[in-house]
Amino acid sequence: MDILVKVLQLLLSLSILVIVHEFGHFATAKLFKTKVEKFYLFFNPWFSLFKFKKGDTEYGIGWLPLGGYVKIAGMIDESMDKEAMSQEPQPWEFRSKPAWQRLIIMLGGVIMNVVLAMLIYIVMMAAFGERYLPTSAVKYGVHVDSLGIEMGLQNGDKILSVDGLEVENFLKIPAHIIMEQAKTVQIERNGELAEIQIPSGFLSKLIKSENPGFIMPRMPIRISGFAKKSNALDAGLKEKDWIKAINGQDISFFDRYTYFSDSVKANTSDFVEILVDREGQEISYQVAVNDKGLVGISVGADANNDFVWNSKKYNILEAIPVGIKKANDGIANYFKQLKLLFAPDVQAYKSVGGFMRIGSIFPATWDWIRFWELTAFLSIMLAVLNILPIPALDGGHVLFLIYELIARRAPSDKFLEYAQIVGMFLLFALLILANGNDIYHYFIK
Repeated sequence: MDILVKVLQLLLSLSILVIVHEFGHFATAKLFKTKVEKFYLFFNPWFSLFKFKKGDTEYGIGWLPLGGYVKIAGMIDESMDKEAMSQEPQPWEFRSKPAWQRLIIMLGGVIMNVVLAMLIYIVMMAAFGERYLPTSAVKYGVHVDSLGIEMGLQNGDKILSVDGLEVENFLKIPAHIIMEQAKTVQIERNGELAEIQIPSGFLSKLIKSENPGFIMPRMPIRISGFAKKSNALDAGLKEKDWIKAINGQDISFFDRYTYFSDSVKANTSDFVEILVDREGQEISYQVAVNDKGLVGISVGADANNDFVWNSKKYNILEAIPVGIKKANDGIANYFKQLKLLFAPDVQAYKSVGGFMRIGSIFPATWDWIRFWELTAFLSIMLAVLNILPIPALDGGHVLFLIYELIARRAPSDKFLEYAQIVGMFLLFALLILANGNDIYHYFIK
């Protein structure tokens, strides 16, 4: 059932993105009185699931959910319709339009994807605002796993900056380290300032691990509940008490939880001394351990109360510049991610994912807020990928049109045909790489 929910969210998100993108081409083509022969959601090799014709355009839904397309008359595209191109140009065809109009038509899809992301962010900022954990608010330092230790961090370190720049949102530190290919992290350790040199090759390990939580806020151990029969409750402990020590040994944070559990079990059918902090006052309790090695409590974290979160609310006018900025930041960050593909020491190409990887980012339960956040992100991703100067993508057509505007002559139809073939070959190779990585990651590794 979880997989089905993820698949349905992915298909809905892709459908929205494809329709919006192709509508950008469709609307601008119509604006310049250019004939659009087909408008399809998903591809339809051999047959369509649904189609109808209105005016000059056939609208339909294909069966292959790898994207969508509009077929504009008089344009060399993935259909490779050489017969139509061999006829005399007609005034309503793409090739008969001025270069500047063709340029706008080709940019229409990318522009619509960027506008969609901006609109989603604007509405979300106006409806929900934003909430994040400032790096300065992580007062107990960090809790790191083996990957964080390999980087040079220790539990309790306070991260001050990355390459000398403060990262305002603590939870974005891992992404900042990756995208900026950071070299150093400035910390406070045991009251003293220090600088950590990020080891060579570490970013490659971090990307492969797919573990954005290798640096987390260090969380106090708090009592979150009691068993029906609880010796700890009988002794006087209360929910939300911060467990500071057991038998005199400091266990204040979750990185010491194993010691707490082992200490309790080691005193089965005996007593343990538990020191708690209750609203700033330390209190010690003698608690009986039952014959199963338990004291009858469950523990958890209270991030909402242990840290001061930064919350911002916006009205619709205030949300407009914030939403635009979030979309612009998303575009810049995605270009940085693409740059990593060509960094030999990072080897990010090994982590390029296909549809399975994209689908996995959706939650297992339907969450509309998360759905729209991911749809905005994917809309930016689609815009950036499509503007790359690769033949068969919008960016390839844009590149040739810019050349035409500068040189005042268009590349030959034969050249454009060959370029289209090369571009399609590159796209298929990327598709094989991405989905091959998925197969290896999910079924072989």
